[in-house]
Amino acid sequence: MKVKYEEKEYECAFSFAIDLINGKWKGIILWYLKDGTLRYGELRRHLGKITQKMLTQTLRELEKDGLIDRKVYPVVPPKVEYTITESGKKLLPIFKSLQEWGEEVGAQIGEVFECSSKK
Repeated sequence: MKVKYEEKEYECAFSFAIDLINGKWKGIILWYLKDGTLRYGELRRHLGKITQKMLTQTLRELEKDGLIDRKVYPVVPPKVEYTITESGKKLLPIFKSLQEWGEEVGAQIGEVFECSSKK
């Protein structure tokens, strides 16, 4: 049975799940939000080479899919904070496993990774 979400159809929950976190930046943004709420500028500093347009687009997609919450404060200049949702937090053990796997494979080829957070 096919399930339709947005403009796409999915036959498998795995395909649907991968599509929600697909892309260069989504998983990384969720990983940085695991330690707490971050403002737009803080996220941009963590991500380095991401463009403003790509960060904005990715944050909107994550919010639309219920993986992050966005809170806007009515101040000038605008203050916007992003927090991972309970649904997004359920991905963290999977991401932690990926980090550990990456460290293991990296060690096999002689590379050592320094992640900013190992929680």
